[in-house]
Amino acid sequence: MPVTRRTLLSTAAAGSAAALLTDLSPARAASPPGDVVGKISVGYQGWFSCPGDGAPIGGWWHWSRDRFQPPSPGNTTIVSWPDMRDFTHAYPTAYPNLGDGRPATLFSSYDQQTVDTHFQWMRTYGIDTAALQRFNPMGDEGPTRDAMTVKVRNAAEATGRKFYIMYDVTGWTSMQSELKADWTAKMAAHTSSPAYARQNGKPVVCLWGFGFADDGRPFAPAACLEVVNWFKARGCYVIGGVPTYWREGKNDSRTGFADVYHAFDMISPWMVGRTGTLDGLDWFLSNVNTADQADCNARGIDYQPCVLPGDLSTGARRHGDFYWRSLYNMIKVGAQGLYVSMFDEFNEGNQIAKTAETAASVPAGTGIRPLDEDGTFCSSDYYLRLTQDGGRMLKGQLALTAVRPTPPVTGTTPPQPTGDLARGKPASASGQTQTYAPGNAVDGDAGTYWESTNHAFPQWIQVDLGATRTVGRCVLKLPGGWGARSQTLAISTSTDGSSFSTWSAATARVFDPANGNTVTVTGAAAQARYVRVTFTANTGWPAGQLSSCEVYTT
Repeated sequence: MPVTRRTLLSTAAAGSAAALLTDLSPARAASPPGDVVGKISVGYQGWFSCPGDGAPIGGWWHWSRDRFQPPSPGNTTIVSWPDMRDFTHAYPTAYPNLGDGRPATLFSSYDQQTVDTHFQWMRTYGIDTAALQRFNPMGDEGPTRDAMTVKVRNAAEATGRKFYIMYDVTGWTSMQSELKADWTAKMAAHTSSPAYARQNGKPVVCLWGFGFADDGRPFAPAACLEVVNWFKARGCYVIGGVPTYWREGKNDSRTGFADVYHAFDMISPWMVGRTGTLDGLDWFLSNVNTADQADCNARGIDYQPCVLPGDLSTGARRHGDFYWRSLYNMIKVGAQGLYVSMFDEFNEGNQIAKTAETAASVPAGTGIRPLDEDGTFCSSDYYLRLTQDGGRMLKGQLALTAVRPTPPVTGTTPPQPTGDLARGKPASASGQTQTYAPGNAVDGDAGTYWESTNHAFPQWIQVDLGATRTVGRCVLKLPGGWGARSQTLAISTSTDGSSFSTWSAATARVFDPANGNTVTVTGAAAQARYVRVTFTANTGWPAGQLSSCEVYTT
C-alpha cells in the first residue's frame, strides 16, 4: 500500500543520538526576507466538512471513514479532538458526550467562520503564512477545494496573513498535464490577491511529493523537472516538498532526482513520522539537517525544514519539549524559513490549532489523548504560543535558547480564571474623542477613561477576553471625582465578535460618586469571548464614558 502524507512513516534514524552541535552559525540566506524566507509558515488542510454545511462534497469529509455516517469511535479518521469553544457553528456527532457532559461536536472547514477563526489565531500568535493543501482537484473533492481556496483568501485578506497553494501530487495519475491546467484555469487568479504570498517578488507555489519512493508518487524525474521549470517560466517561486533523504537519494527518496531537487527555489524536506523523541531530533540535526543546509547554501537554494509539534496520539509531545527542540534545532542550523506541520491536522495528531486540554474536553471513554496526557496541563492554545515564540526566535526578536520561554502550567487541572477577565485585554469601540481611547477602560487605572464620539448615540465599547469564558458580572466605573450622572446602557456578549446576544437589557444606570461612581451588573452566566457595552444616553455628557469595564466569572 502506498505511503501517503496521511500515514505516519517509521523513521530510518535508529541508533543513539549525537550531542547537540555547538559550533553552528546562522546560514547566509539565498533570498532576502519575504513571505516565506524569514517567516513561519504552516500547513493548512482546510479539509473537514459536515452534513448541512453546504459543501459540494457532502457528508463528514475527513472526519469519518464512511463520510455518509456521523463520526463515532468506530467510524473515525481522527486521533485528536479540537477545542470547540471559539466556533459559532458546531455539528453533533455520534461520539459519547465529553467528559464534562457537553455534547461531542466538531467544526466544518467549509464554514467561513471556522476559517476566519483559524486565521485570527494565526494573526494573534504571529503565524505569517499558510500553505493551503491542494490534492488532486479533478475528482469529487475538486469543487469543495476550489471553494476552500476562496474562503482561505478571504480570511487571509481580512487578517493580514499570507497564503499560497501547495500542490500534493499523491495519487494524481495525470499530474503533469492536469496540475498545469489547474493552475492556469483556477489557482493563478488568486495571485492577484494582496494576501497571496510572494518571495523575491514572485508568487509562491509548492509542489509536494516529487521523488518519494512509494507507489503513490511514481513519476519519473524528467516529468517532475518539466513541471518545476514550467512554473518557474511563469514567474513563480517554487518550493519543493521533498523526501527526508532527498540529498542522499536513499530511504524515502528515489535515485535520479538530484536535478529535480536542485531546480527548486526552496527545499522543504518532510519530517512527520520520522522520529518521536528528542534524541531522534538531535540525530537528524547532526546527520541530515546540517548537511542539507550546507548543500542548499552552496547552491543558492533557500532551506525550509519541517518543525513538528509531535504526534499527540502517541505521547510524543512531552508538553512542548519535542516541539521546542524541533524549533530550536532548525533555527540553530540556520534555516531560512520554517514549515510547521501542521496547523489543523487532527487526523495525524500533529496539529497546533487549539486542542482539547483535559479528559473533560474529549469524548468520554474513547481514549483520545488531550494535551495533559502526560500529567502536565497545557492550555488549548499552548502550541500556538510556542509557535509564536519560535517565530520570534527565527526573526531574531528572541535570543536563540534551548529553554522554552513559555512553560506549561503544572498540574492536571486547568486553572480557573479569577479576577478581572478584561484587565489588559484588547478593547475596541465604535468611536472615541481625542486621546480617550477604549484601552483606557481596561488598563487598571481609575484616572484614565474612554469617551465615545460626542453627539452621536448609540456608541459602544467592546473587550476581547482572548478566549471564551463564563461571564456572570460586569463592573463599570467612572473616575471617582466626577459628578453624578445616569448612562443608559445595555451589555451584550458574543463568542465570535460578530453575532451578539443581549446579556443585560438597556436601562438607565446611575454613577454616583457616593458609591465610587461604580455600577455593578449581574446576570445569568453566559459563555462569551467578547463583551460589549452599548450607550444610548448620558445625562452628564453627550457621549458614552467609562474609566473601567471589568468582567468577572461570578
